Amino acid sequence: MPRTWTAFTKLPSRDPAEALGEALEDMDPAPTGVGVFEIEDGSGTWEVGGYFTEAPNDVELALLAAAYGARPFVVSEVPDTDWVDKVRRELTPVVAGRFFVHGSHDADKVPAEAEPLLIEAAMAFGTGHHGTTQGCLEALDRLAADGFQGRNVADIGCGTAVLAMAAARIWPDTVIASDIDTVAVEVAEANLRANGLEGRVICVEAAGFDHPDLAARAPFDLVFANILKQPLIDLAPDMAQALAPGGYAILSGLLTRQADEVRDAYAQSGINPVRETAIGDWVTMVLAKAT
Repeated sequence: MPRTWTAFTKLPSRDPAEALGEALEDMDPAPTGVGVFEIEDGSGTWEVGGYFTEAPNDVELALLAAAYGARPFVVSEVPDTDWVDKVRRELTPVVAGRFFVHGSHDADKVPAEAEPLLIEAAMAFGTGHHGTTQGCLEALDRLAADGFQGRNVADIGCGTAVLAMAAARIWPDTVIASDIDTVAVEVAEANLRANGLEGRVICVEAAGFDHPDLAARAPFDLVFANILKQPLIDLAPDMAQALAPGGYAILSGLLTRQADEVRDAYAQSGINPVRETAIGDWVTMVLAKAT
């Protein structure tokens, strides 16, 4: 496998972070990829990273950090690893209520009474191992156990579509799933095929509810949105339009300290808390639109 180096630093605001990301691209040797993103911890800090197939120039990195007011870069060589094999060995099945999330290497471990959800190791984001996904699956299981039946369900920011697939496993009506990222939609469709759920879940590429297929199916009686704090807050007014009166929203992707902001944003849109659960530092909210 080719050798890989990473170089990461942090900055206090967006503009210098984006400028530094652009400057990294002009390095020699040049990085094969550059990432610039806000750290979702409420601090407003931004992280900039570069990925290299040759060892980066330490002097050039130091000069760039000083020029843009960044912390010194932390450079690491990434060890040669077969990541798919590593994930396959370490990704143990997850039980979330009636749902059993597993890789193909654990297909023989599915309990007879469980609803199986197969997510391959090569598509490991959104497998149910993260507290947010597990929390959403458990919230879905509890709603169903309480007698709710989802007849019109949407999964916004679906990732692997594990939540959409879970709804399709227990209810007969077609589920719609959307993601802003083309690759995520392709992964979702691959997972549908692997789970024998083609035609049971429709996948579309969209930002939030901004797709004609979503508009045509609204209002929904259940919407999943397992994304991040600020996108959840931004989504609140559209969620209020998309939910049927009395409809449920299952939200996650937020830290416990971010819960108040999200809860308040949805309350202002007429979507009120029903229950909340925490797994580690992550919160899952179940809310209902006023009737």
